[in-house]
Amino acid sequence: MNTSVKLLSAMSNNPRDWQISQLQTAAKQHGIDWRHEGGSHCVFITADGRTLPVPAHRPIKPIYIKKFIAFVKRG
Repeated sequence: MNTSVKLLSAMSNNPRDWQISQLQTAAKQHGIDWRHEGGSHCVFITADGRTLPVPAHRPIKPIYIKKFIAFVKRG
């Protein structure tokens, strides 16, 4: 099992206490870009143009982690 699968699996098993940098790492491993220019949200962008804004403040709520996992799996 590679690290990208392990990271998503860990997020799925425990959607609490994740940092935006960890979501960015998972996105990078799955070929998803992001933009975060100091604002309150980090916006993840797939190659086909779909977007998912996630609040960048800590802690990230579990609902955003679940949405991110679904976003990556669809991507």
